[in-house]
This record gives sequence, structure tokens and C-alpha cells, in this order.
Amino acid sequence: MEEKVILVSESDHQLGLMGKMEAHEKGMLHRAFSVFVFNKQGELLLQQRATDKYHSPGLWTNTCCSHQREGESNIQAGKRRLKEEMGFDCDLEESFWFIYKAVFDNGLTEHELDHVLVGYYDKDPLINLEEVASFKWMSLEKVKNDIKERPDHYSEWFKIIFKEYDERLV
Repeated sequence: MEEKVILVSESDHQLGLMGKMEAHEKGMLHRAFSVFVFNKQGELLLQQRATDKYHSPGLWTNTCCSHQREGESNIQAGKRRLKEEMGFDCDLEESFWFIYKAVFDNGLTEHELDHVLVGYYDKDPLINLEEVASFKWMSLEKVKNDIKERPDHYSEWFKIIFKEYDERLV
């Protein structure tokens, strides 16, 4: 059964449900979340997407991100996906949300109202190799510089989200 995403208004009011692929093909605004996990040194946990992902394979991105299921809170969704992809659980807090749109070469469009969630964890993850190829911890300054030097190594949404995060919180 195809996963559904929650279609939303620009003020985050639920409008309905749609299949994930159809929503990405049509560029429909839908609810999403992005998790940023930090360690005690203030380093961000990045994941490299698995090489067989349907878009942005092998690119570096934030700790994890996905879509909420109907009836699931942002925190519940973030914790679920963090466990599925990175193999651990930690407390998460909602930081902010914003809307972005990114068009990909394969014809898909990410048009998301993205809730940014922040957590702290000090061990290495136990990655799910079906979802994640690798991981690394990086300082925010190193991430910022690396995105400038090698933008093609990062997912489009992470570059947008990181800029939003940097401007709002750092």
C-alpha cells in the first residue's frame, strides 16, 4: 500500500491525503519534518542517503527527514523515522517550520511545509543500510563551508533547510 502524505494549506491546516509519489509528481504542498541531531560538541549528525533511493541517492543530508502519517504528531513522526533510519531514539523539540519548493531532474517536486525538529545524542547511530549509506558528525561551520565548496554533495532540501536553520537559530 502506497504511503500517503498530508496535504496542507500555507498555515499548516490539513486539506486531505494523497499518495506520496502523486504529491511529488504534482508538486502539491504537504507536511514534512526534518530532524537535526547534535552531540555534546555541537556537531550535527549527517546521513548519506542510500544509493538506491528514488531521488537524491548518495547525497549528504540532515540526520533524517520524512512525512508525518495521518494522526501522528511531528515529534512522534520524527522519533519513528529516526529509529527506522538511524537506529536510535532521543528527545526531540520543535524548533520552527517553513515552506520550500525544490524541483528535481527526475520530474519530482518537493513542495513541503517542513517542521524542523532538534535533538541531542552522543553515540554513533546504528544505520539502516536500506535507507542510509553512511553517517558523519560535522560542526555547523564545517557543514556551511562544505556546502559552499561542494554543493553537489548535498540534497537540495538540506541546503535550503540548513540555510533557514543557520539564519534563524545560529
